[in-house]
Amino acid sequence: MKKMKKIDYIVVHCTATLSTASVEAIKRYWREVLGWKNPGYHYLIEADGETHKLQDEEKPANGVKGYNHNSIHVSWIGGVDTDGKPIDNRTVKQKAALIGQLMFLKRKYPNAIIQGHRDFPGVKKACPSFDAKAEYKKIGEIGDLDPKTEKRI
Repeated sequence: MKKMKKIDYIVVHCTATLSTASVEAIKRYWREVLGWKNPGYHYLIEADGETHKLQDEEKPANGVKGYNHNSIHVSWIGGVDTDGKPIDNRTVKQKAALIGQLMFLKRKYPNAIIQGHRDFPGVKKACPSFDAKAEYKKIGEIGDLDPKTEKRI
């Protein structure tokens, strides 16, 4: 049986693009502009809530420099307005998909801390354009929360 790598963080990101950006355009940017061999995130959530697995959890993604070996990265498409300024423009479907993905990952990695990219030392970005640490602090406590009622399930 394969030993799972130690995951200390489940990191929430935004793509810092308009919410209309395509998954393929984002992947192409990583490859062609940044020259990355690995994607920036393990999971990417579109405006309609569709979640794409971009990288196996056993492999690193390029989410937070210095923390990729012990982190799982989840991002939603969006996070900036038409002027490129940070904004929490998640759709209802993205919010629900994010909560579902984070609940799943927290069950799998119960000791991992859920936080935003901006919560790491030395990070000077607004990513994920909202306070993920505060918003998701109750996920994994004595069971999970129903995203609609915020009651324990």
